[in-house]
Amino acid sequence: MIFGRVKSLDAILATAEKKGLHRSLGAFQLTLLGVGAVIGTGIFVLTSEAAQKAGPGMLLSFIVAGFVCAVAALCYSELASMVPVSGSAYTYTYAVTGELLAWMVGWALILEYAVGASAVAVGWSNHLAGLLDGIGFHIPNGLRNADALMAHVQVAFGATPNADLQTAMTVGGFMNLPAVIVIALVTWLLVVGTTESARVNAVLVLIKIAALTAFIALTIPVLKADNFHPFLPYGVGNPLSSSGVGVLGAAASIFFAYVGFDAVSTAAEETKNPQRNVPIGLIASLAICTLFYLLVASGAIGAIGANPVTSADGGVLAPGSAEMAGRCAAIVAGGAMEPLVCSKEALVHVLQVINWPIMGRLVGLAAVLALPSVVLMMMFGQTRVFFTMARDGLLPARLASIHPKFRTPHVVTVVTGIAAAVAAAVLPVGKLADYSNAGTLFAFMMVAISVMVLRKTDPARKRPFRTPAVYIVAPLAIIGCIGLYLSLPLTAKLVLPGWGAIGLMIYFLYSRSRSHVGRGLDDNSGDPDMQPELAKPLD
Repeated sequence: MIFGRVKSLDAILATAEKKGLHRSLGAFQLTLLGVGAVIGTGIFVLTSEAAQKAGPGMLLSFIVAGFVCAVAALCYSELASMVPVSGSAYTYTYAVTGELLAWMVGWALILEYAVGASAVAVGWSNHLAGLLDGIGFHIPNGLRNADALMAHVQVAFGATPNADLQTAMTVGGFMNLPAVIVIALVTWLLVVGTTESARVNAVLVLIKIAALTAFIALTIPVLKADNFHPFLPYGVGNPLSSSGVGVLGAAASIFFAYVGFDAVSTAAEETKNPQRNVPIGLIASLAICTLFYLLVASGAIGAIGANPVTSADGGVLAPGSAEMAGRCAAIVAGGAMEPLVCSKEALVHVLQVINWPIMGRLVGLAAVLALPSVVLMMMFGQTRVFFTMARDGLLPARLASIHPKFRTPHVVTVVTGIAAAVAAAVLPVGKLADYSNAGTLFAFMMVAISVMVLRKTDPARKRPFRTPAVYIVAPLAIIGCIGLYLSLPLTAKLVLPGWGAIGLMIYFLYSRSRSHVGRGLDDNSGDPDMQPELAKPLD
C-alpha cells in the first residue's frame, strides 16, 4: 500500500547509532540558544517587505507569526526529544505517517533550507552594497539586483510595459552578484569542513543583539503617533484570496524571521528536566524575540512611517516586484525621501533619516558580519536532510558521497550551492522568503499531525518532553500553518504543489523501488549500494 511503509522509531535510532547525551542545559541556556538562533535574518531584511504588505499593522503580524511558531515548536520538541537524530521533520514523519508523506516532508525541507539560504544571501548582499556605498565604493546597478531582468521577463510574458516597469528596466540590474559570491564561499567552507565554533557564534549573537538594541534606543525617542495611521491600510487580510497582503499576509512572510527555534527543541536530550526546561526555553526565547521584533518595528514605523507604496493609479504593488522597484526609483528620482517599504536595508535607512548615519552603517556592518553564518547553517541543514534521505535509500547514495580528504558530503553540498546561487542571483528577498515559508509550514504541519498520531499508536514510549495540552496545541499549530500558507501570495502558494509534483515523480520513478524500508533494510545493513561512511550521521 502507498501509505504502508512506516519506519519504526527503533529502526531509526539503530540507523543513527544514537549515543546517550549528557544532560547539562538549563532553562537559561536554552533561552539564550533560542534567542541566538532566531534573531537575525528576518528582522534585518524583511521589515520593509512586511510594511509593504501591512503598513503599521505589521506589529500584529509579528505576534501572529510568533504564536504559530510557538505552538509548532512545542509539538516539534516532543518528537525531537524522542528521536534526536538528523533529518528533522522528515525523520519524525517517516516513523508515524509513513514513507510517502516523509518523502514529501523531506522534499519540502529541501525547499525550505536551500531557498532560505538564498533569501539570507540576498539580504546580506543588500546590506553589503549599502555599506560599500557609504565608503565610496559603488557596486554597479547591473550587478546588485535583478529588477531589470524581472521587468523584461514580465513584459515578454505579456505584461503591459507601464511607467513603473520601464523605470525598472532603466535603473534595475540583471543579477545579484554579491549574493552569488557569498553562497559560493559558504559552499566552499562546507566542502572543506569548516564550521563555526561556539565562541564565534556567541560573538555574532552579541553583535546582532547589540545592533538591534542600539536601533531601539535611538528610534523610540523620536516616535510620532501620526506615523501609525492608518494602522491597517490593507486590513487583516483574507487567506482565501491570493493578494498576500494585510496582517496575515505579512505574518506569512515574516514567519521566516522566527525559524530557528529547532535549535532549542533538538537540544531536549541534553537538557536537565526537559519537561520543565524545554517549554520555558522555547516560550521565553520566542517571547524575547517577539518583544525585540515589536520594538524594532515600532521604532521604524514611528520614526519615518511605514505606509505601503501604491502604483500610479492607486493599485497594490507586491513587494519585490519589478513594478514596485520602478515606482520606488521614480519616487526617489522626484526628490522625495525614500519610503521605508522601498529600502533594501530598512533599519540602516531609518537611522540615516533620523540623522544617525554612523550608527546606521554600524547596524549594516552587524548584518554583514552576522548573516553569512545563517547562510552556512541553512545550507548545512540542507545537506543533513539530503544525507538522511540518501541513508534511507530514497536518494542515490552517491549524491551524499563523502569527500576522501575533507570527510564531508561534497557532491550534495555543491549541488545545493549551485541551486541556491541561481535563486539568489535573480529573485528578491521577499519572494525567496515566501517560497521558503511554503515548505516550512508544510513540514511543521506534518510534525503537529505526527505528534498526535504517535500519542495514539505508541503511548508507552519514553518522552523526555511531552507537549502540554497536545490535543489543543497541535490542532492550533495545524490551523496556524494552514492559515499562514493560504495567506502567502499566489506564486508562493503554487511553488509548494509544483515542487511537490516534481518530488512525487522522483519518488515513484526512482525512490520507492530503492527504499531501504521497502527492501527490508531498515538499518542499512547488508545494502551493497550504501557507502560505509553513510551508515552514521555527520559530525
